Amino acid sequence: MFFYYSASSREYVKSVGRCVDLAIFAAVVISMTSCTVTDAPQIGFPQRVVTVAGKAREIEEPFGIAERNRVLFVSDGGSGRIMKVSADGSISTFAAGLDTPSGIAFGPDGRLYVADAGTHTIKAVDENGSITTVAGTENVAGSDDGPAASATFRAPVGIAVADDGKVFVADSYNDRIRVIEAGVVRTLAGSVKGFADGRDARFDTPLGLAMWKDGRVIVADSGNRRLRAIEPDGSTWTLAGKGPDDSIDGIPAESAFVKPTAISVSATGIIYIADGNSIRVLGRRQFPIIETISETRRGLSDGIALSARFNRPSGIAVTAAGDVYVADSDNQLVRRFTSDADLPEITADEIAKLRYNASEFRQLSPGRWPYDPPGRTREIAGTLGEIRGEIVDSESQVWFHNGLDIVGGYGETATFVRDEKVLDPAAVENFETLRELIRMPTMGYIHINIGRTAYDRPFGDPRFLFEETGGRLTGVRVPRGTKFRAGEPIGTLNALNHVHLIAGRPGAEMNALDALILPGVSDAISPVIESASFFDQNWQPIETVATKERIKITGRVRISVRAYDRKDGNAERRRLAPYKLGWAIGSEGSLPAEPERWNITFERMPVPEAVKFAYAVGSRSGATGETRFNFAVTNIVDGYRSEEGFLDTSQLAAGPYTVRVYAVDFFGNLAVKDIPVEVVK
Repeated sequence: MFFYYSASSREYVKSVGRCVDLAIFAAVVISMTSCTVTDAPQIGFPQRVVTVAGKAREIEEPFGIAERNRVLFVSDGGSGRIMKVSADGSISTFAAGLDTPSGIAFGPDGRLYVADAGTHTIKAVDENGSITTVAGTENVAGSDDGPAASATFRAPVGIAVADDGKVFVADSYNDRIRVIEAGVVRTLAGSVKGFADGRDARFDTPLGLAMWKDGRVIVADSGNRRLRAIEPDGSTWTLAGKGPDDSIDGIPAESAFVKPTAISVSATGIIYIADGNSIRVLGRRQFPIIETISETRRGLSDGIALSARFNRPSGIAVTAAGDVYVADSDNQLVRRFTSDADLPEITADEIAKLRYNASEFRQLSPGRWPYDPPGRTREIAGTLGEIRGEIVDSESQVWFHNGLDIVGGYGETATFVRDEKVLDPAAVENFETLRELIRMPTMGYIHINIGRTAYDRPFGDPRFLFEETGGRLTGVRVPRGTKFRAGEPIGTLNALNHVHLIAGRPGAEMNALDALILPGVSDAISPVIESASFFDQNWQPIETVATKERIKITGRVRISVRAYDRKDGNAERRRLAPYKLGWAIGSEGSLPAEPERWNITFERMPVPEAVKFAYAVGSRSGATGETRFNFAVTNIVDGYRSEEGFLDTSQLAAGPYTVRVYAVDFFGNLAVKDIPVEVVK
């Protein structure tokens, strides 16, 4: 069984919903919802997630996904290809020569229709992989209806094809839904950016589309954070979502979305949605509710569906057998929801091999500073892995700094450091805040007035699409498929007076000092270890005695090290986090020059929840105030793991020892500090 809203019930429910509480509203939805039994068999809901393709980096950016005759077809926005994934997971090129292929869908004529965002066109690929243009003018952006050959689109992203051959297009940056029929393009719904239902509907960056009951089209209205439904006559209504940026399950009218991107409808009418970093569903219960069937936090993990993690999923397809396939864009993988308990899950080693290391990353483009001249060395004010916020107790809200802060002057022009094209449909975020940013596939740039001067005046570059209300700029978008070259301006520095430069794909960020090797950067200054403190396993301080006496330790002991680093040319007040930290214990004269294992390393961005494994109470850093880095150096934190650890005295004989703590910067400058201790039993 599946549920859908009829037009009459919709209007009644909407009017009643304004006047009654949620309990009565839910009863109205039940009473006014049509229940239809389809001919398709009822399939058990898949409960596991596995990775089926892409582990060898065969796909740069999987985006759209469609299934036909047990074969998956995936658009690769990075390489401009359509990939074919066979049942055994092998990948081959089905079609090449596209620019930034996005949504894909099969038509009744057997052709695969493609929204090619980078060329502003709709293409079709026949069974031999030959590509033809169905509508749009190559490399010309616009919003003209009319004959398909002369009509124009602006970076279309979503596509769906009806049984009668009509092609529906999410003309994303024109905020319209268009239809291609009998060689003519017309606007079905939408006009200017905004939100409105009815005949004069408005959308905000609509992305995924799916055909629904009785010729309706469902729209992933990403900027409005809603699911919208369009009737055949173009009238529009809201199926689910109430607008706030959040992930809230429940009845459709009270649910909330983060950024709905893709939609697929199963043969039994179940609606699957890729939303933010999660997968959500409508229609799996007798009563129609939105429910989240994966983790909501970004990451990469297989296993039980509710704990599986995704990273900007952008395409979703449901097979006749009930399996759900996901194009997991920023993980560069194809994933599968399945009930098959025998399929293997992705391993930690496979994840490590999937990610680029710093050496590979450097080969993609020579290093340069994000200003003019690009070879002039700048001061560095922050590095990857530093804490932001302050740890006062277990409830403190803190996070890792994920980039390199490169100092500039207020209003100075920031520039791209490598050639890239935009792939994230919402690449610009946080307009008119101090955290305004643009995210490219391998680089990110934060604290910039995107596309405009410090006086809020646009550069005049048509690649930056500004919105204006009452003579005031209210937003900016950069369409998917837009290309930039190294050295071209991004915008100007805001009041934080630096570029926060991120190196690495989202979710796989690397230390930019290593990943870029910026011209002229150097450091001959060793880190400073200010102090080391000892705690029991419950984080209760171990009492220290006079400096010349040994600290008595027993049981499982934690070590906290206060340390910081400096770089050549930096002001003394600029304290940076060291690159690696570790510890060792032994008798005097027997301690190694370096630890056997560096417990805390910032070569790669740790997972977000690792921040309280890396840092102890008292740590703080931010735009103002004193910087204090208290590292919980007995714990293990790197780009893949975060684990508690201890100095376990049960493995040692009673007696005197020396604990040595180590801190090293990226350039190899090493600092050590020895603390005399005594193990007591």
